[in-house]
Amino acid sequence: MPAWRARAVADTTIHSTPPLTAEAAGFVDAQVAAVAGRVGTAQLDRLVAETIRRYDLATADPTQDPEDGYLHVDPRHVTVDTDDVHYAGTLRIEAEVDIADALDLDRALAHHAETLKALGSLLPLDARRAKALGDLARTQTALELACQGADAAADIDEPDLPAARAVVIHAHFDASVSGDTTVFGPTGRMENGQRLVLLEQVQSWCADTRTEVTIKPVIDLNTTLTAQTRKVPATIREHVILRDRTCVFPRCTRPARRCDVDHVIPWDDDAEAEGRPQPGPTTTSNLACLCRFHHRLKTHSPWRYEMTTPGIFEWTSPHGHRYRRDHTGTTDLDPPDPPDLAIPPGLPRPRRR
Repeated sequence: MPAWRARAVADTTIHSTPPLTAEAAGFVDAQVAAVAGRVGTAQLDRLVAETIRRYDLATADPTQDPEDGYLHVDPRHVTVDTDDVHYAGTLRIEAEVDIADALDLDRALAHHAETLKALGSLLPLDARRAKALGDLARTQTALELACQGADAAADIDEPDLPAARAVVIHAHFDASVSGDTTVFGPTGRMENGQRLVLLEQVQSWCADTRTEVTIKPVIDLNTTLTAQTRKVPATIREHVILRDRTCVFPRCTRPARRCDVDHVIPWDDDAEAEGRPQPGPTTTSNLACLCRFHHRLKTHSPWRYEMTTPGIFEWTSPHGHRYRRDHTGTTDLDPPDPPDLAIPPGLPRPRRR
């Protein structure tokens, strides 16, 4: 992990206001350990804020300015500045909302903006997104009117409205046993952006009105799945995507769901016809996620890799440099130059072969 990122994690934890107890600091450390090489400042701030609430280290101050008192009060808000009207007849809206709500809104605005364009709108994208937000507000009003009278007549059911949010759950639990009780970890991760999320957040998303919840079949990432064809079945593909999370090429961060699933040892189409065992079987221990660019690089260049254990890969570059790639990031496996071979300043460093 880069030294600057380690310092950022330490500073955020040590200099929090109010100060963290040893137990609270341990909680933060446990959550950050698996993603320390990728965690950002905003994620750290949210995690520390949640830790302060979880361990009751601060007293809520409703009179505190939400900007200055981020760690003391709930930062969510929607503010419409009705006092500042632009000469073009517009108002400014500022909001800070739950992650899931923000992603839902972004998708809805993008879809509605494209619909307006398809219907002939010549407005720029930002203007179409702004218009889409107003259309969403008017649609919500219409839905409320459609529900009027439902309570007045007991024999009239509520209208069958479409789901406002579709939640697909891939549940990954870290569990420990305490006596006869199984204790599950309080945090997980979102596939979108690899963000940390709290178990309470997921529960609240699923409990919202008109939310359609789909729970995928449980996939044990510790098992080995095998198919008898070169084509990767959907179940095995999903297993590899959930295990690798991103493209496994050194330092690539493209999400695995937008990658190809590659045979680490290539599939041999002639093996069966010639009566030989298949050298590159379609099995989770021989498959990895590679983005299209790095898939082609691996196929058409001297770059080579192997899977040492499930989810851990060792790469060798055309010049012999070696790298290990796992969930924590990329590690350079080349030994450092010995002191007696240090290159004097100003001279070019010879290329290692």
